[in-house]
Amino acid sequence: QVQLVESGGGLVQPGGSLRLSCAASGNILSIYNMGWYRQAPGKQRDLVAVITTSGITNYADSVKGRFTISRDNAKNTVYLQMNSLKPEDTAVYYCYARIQLLTKNTYTYWGQGTQVTVSS
Repeated sequence: QVQLVESGGGLVQPGGSLRLSCAASGNILSIYNMGWYRQAPGKQRDLVAVITTSGITNYADSVKGRFTISRDNAKNTVYLQMNSLKPEDTAVYYCYARIQLLTKNTYTYWGQGTQVTVSS
């Protein structure tokens, strides 16, 4: 019914930048909140950033001032611009979206995850 496809992960040196993208497709009527979580090895999945339909954002304290979340509603896509990356940002990053289907039911969908590794 709905797919979230992520792209943009990879290996980057400390202080570098990456931009993640996540595009939603399928039987979509509306998309509400979109956002990103991350999960490091042996740790729980934590919220990184979220953005509402109107563009209101919220960030984890650990990424404030370094990461920027944005969305293109026409493309059903959410982005995460990550600057000044640190080794502790290393994790699998998952996008999510709260989506209302053409059936009027609303569900939360997840991307497949993309690895971000910050290392010299």
